Amino acid sequence: MDLRLPRLQDLLRRPRRLGAAVAAVVVLAGAGTWTAADDDAPPVRRTDRVMDMGGGVRIDTSYFTSPDAGRRPAVLLAHGFGGSKNDVRQQAQDLARDGYAVLTWSARSFGESTGRIGLNDPRGEVADVRELIDWLAKQPQVQLDKAGDPRVGMAGASYGGAIALETAGYDDRVDAIAPAITYWNLADALFPNGVFKKLWAGIFVNSGGGCEKFEPQLCQMYERVAESGTPDPEAVKLLQERSPSAVGGRIKVPTLLMQGQTDSLFPLGQADAAAKAIRANGAPVDVDWIAGGHDGGDMETSRVQARVQSWFDRYLKDDKAADTGPAFRITRTGGVDSTDGQALRRGASDDTYPGLESGRKTFALTGREQSFANPAGANPPAVSALPGLGGGGLAQLSSLGVGVSLDFPGQFARFESARVTDDVRITGSPKVTVHVESTSDDAVLFAKVYDVGPGGTQQVLPSQLVTPLRVEGAKAGKDVTITLPAVDHDVEKGHRLRLVLASTDLGYASPAAPAAYTVSLKGDLTVPTAPGVTTAAAPLPAWVWWLPLAGAVVALALLLTGRRRTSAAAPDPDLAEVPLQITDLSKRYAKSADRYAVKDLSFRVEKGQVLGLLGPNGAGKTTTLRMLMGLIKPDDGEIRVFGRAIRPGAPVLSRVGAFVEGAGFLPHLSGRENLELYWAATGRPAEDAHLDEALEIADLGDALARAVRTYSQGMRQRLAIAQAMLGMPDLLILDEPTNGLDPPQIREMREVLIRYAAAGRTVIVSSHLLAEVEQTCTHIVVMDRGRLVQAGPVAEIIGSGDTLLVGTGTPLEEAVVEKIAALPGVVSAVRTDDGLLVRLDADGSARRLVVELVRLEVPVESVGPHRRLEDAFLTLIGGSA
Repeated sequence: MDLRLPRLQDLLRRPRRLGAAVAAVVVLAGAGTWTAADDDAPPVRRTDRVMDMGGGVRIDTSYFTSPDAGRRPAVLLAHGFGGSKNDVRQQAQDLARDGYAVLTWSARSFGESTGRIGLNDPRGEVADVRELIDWLAKQPQVQLDKAGDPRVGMAGASYGGAIALETAGYDDRVDAIAPAITYWNLADALFPNGVFKKLWAGIFVNSGGGCEKFEPQLCQMYERVAESGTPDPEAVKLLQERSPSAVGGRIKVPTLLMQGQTDSLFPLGQADAAAKAIRANGAPVDVDWIAGGHDGGDMETSRVQARVQSWFDRYLKDDKAADTGPAFRITRTGGVDSTDGQALRRGASDDTYPGLESGRKTFALTGREQSFANPAGANPPAVSALPGLGGGGLAQLSSLGVGVSLDFPGQFARFESARVTDDVRITGSPKVTVHVESTSDDAVLFAKVYDVGPGGTQQVLPSQLVTPLRVEGAKAGKDVTITLPAVDHDVEKGHRLRLVLASTDLGYASPAAPAAYTVSLKGDLTVPTAPGVTTAAAPLPAWVWWLPLAGAVVALALLLTGRRRTSAAAPDPDLAEVPLQITDLSKRYAKSADRYAVKDLSFRVEKGQVLGLLGPNGAGKTTTLRMLMGLIKPDDGEIRVFGRAIRPGAPVLSRVGAFVEGAGFLPHLSGRENLELYWAATGRPAEDAHLDEALEIADLGDALARAVRTYSQGMRQRLAIAQAMLGMPDLLILDEPTNGLDPPQIREMREVLIRYAAAGRTVIVSSHLLAEVEQTCTHIVVMDRGRLVQAGPVAEIIGSGDTLLVGTGTPLEEAVVEKIAALPGVVSAVRTDDGLLVRLDADGSARRLVVELVRLEVPVESVGPHRRLEDAFLTLIGGSA
């Protein structure tokens, strides 16, 4: 088999897929639906198609358009490695509403697509995308620059960002791109300076489904390098050929590069190389360093997607008024918000991209020549980043000044600067030259620069990044200039910079044979400061402005309402023992006279019930809970809790505990101190708090004595729920209580809620985890588009005989499903992974349904009642979730 790449000029010459056997995309199946994120948003039509690319490869796609007339630019949205087209569905809908025709797809071997993973092989994944561009050129909604040439942009993150870059190099019909947290040269990313990035490479293979899911030459390459621990020239060549850098000289379209600062997989240097190459071609390039990355942290999704949209508005719609942002932007992290414990972030920018070398300052390092060991088996390894940890990980802690790295004595050398006399902001890649000698032919070292606080005990590794390097010919001694990882980090006055050269690192492969390394300094440490980058001034907290005014407003309100309290709705004695009665509740959208978030909603909750409030996004669940808490007023109808009408500040709200839309904690206080402070603010006696019971529920152990700023998301979630339970309220309201909890914690939370209600109290849970609701709740209320769909006991709803699960031999086409839904006695029919869910009306029967299905030539394999809440939910809302 000839595995050589076709010539670049041949690839660029062909508007169609490589290979004579395939002349065009074949659409195998298609189905369309209309969707809307909420009642304020215009509808978007989504059409799902499976396209045959030849050679047994089928690509699952979704095409999004708004009902607006006329042609519009197109956008191809790509997903990340291990994901599918569903990961970018919301962004696709948003772009479609903004006037784009959007096509998403699952790459080879991901989602419902077939084929083997080629890591964006020009003859595989890139050729697939070129076929998708061919298809877009034939769609009546898509603007054309000329026949067969649609106006099209591409965006995606990680694996999806790389395919955007590569396609722009292989197909000159691409007009603008916005890749994020991606690579320029995959060989440099996985084999930096000749060292194998073993943990990330293993994660790659595992998240792809195992080595057998990859093209054979990729699988063989991985197994060969993983076994030897050393990348060979063939491995480097194979990955380079599948990298954007291979066609870097041909990418000549406006490019927005967004790269993560907390990213040990694709660090900032990858975006820097891309920016230099594309700008050299004469194309406009903006660079944005976001707070998050593959190691976790804040991905700034809303801001990033808004900037991508503006980029496409400018370069696809030719809207010269579109604000594409500065040429260079950084999100800077420092300190924590005292209201919610989240990291504080501000933007910094420059009118030009400074690169990684701008404004270098020199810091002399001291330290004698030092020898240290590479231990046998490279064990124990030093720890810097923890690939795949996510959730902010160690990099998030380092941005907040928490040191979490580990170097083992006898396995590293260190050199240190004097205390810095002024604050220094490092923006870019520090550099240093050292002399290396080894008892082995090659030495593998891991270089890093720590920020060391006063006293020398607290050291922080910025973004938890290291530079690995293989020094060949080290036995004879060699001078090596080390380019350290690019970071944006503030070194405070009085701190020191510490250069560490270690022999091992957990994320990389080191030689298994023992060796001794000797290292000495050959020059000073230089650090870039990017003096042209300016940080936006921090605005005064909002409360500085609104607190005095709010105080006056509150005083006036108290004066006026104090005279009117006698006119409030009288208690209803018949409902005095009923935890909740909602009657004809309605809430309009702001500035709308006839569009409702909640419309004519009525239901009742009794003592001892655990009620699940269910509905798709935009159903009105959160609006209902906010009205129940007295946070917003209904336009019509009423809410009564234990017979008393709910209004802002109603005394009966003291019998209600709630966790809705997150809780605010003081980050410098411990978990226990936060709960004690919260209860004290209520003015109620300390003995009424039942604090020990709430702490037992939180199950935080010794962490209760730690500052909340050190808590994980799951720990914060449990603390917030414990706060809601303080005082053991008679009515407990929880919005998505299991977010951030692992499976054992979810099971414990289920038991807590069941026990809580068993004591005669009432719990209302809003959740998207339908399986969990089914096991936890006694009753459910299903909402859709602001209205009540069904209410009743869980067992009754999922066990009623009006819904049947029809097993089919093969998937049914949408046209057949529509015919079944129109049959006499059928209320709705919805496709599922198992076949078809059919809901019958009072006149319907299973026997009659089977007869009709046979008449329609449906391949029926089984018919029976369904027993899952998820099935019942999808049936009730008609599959619109």
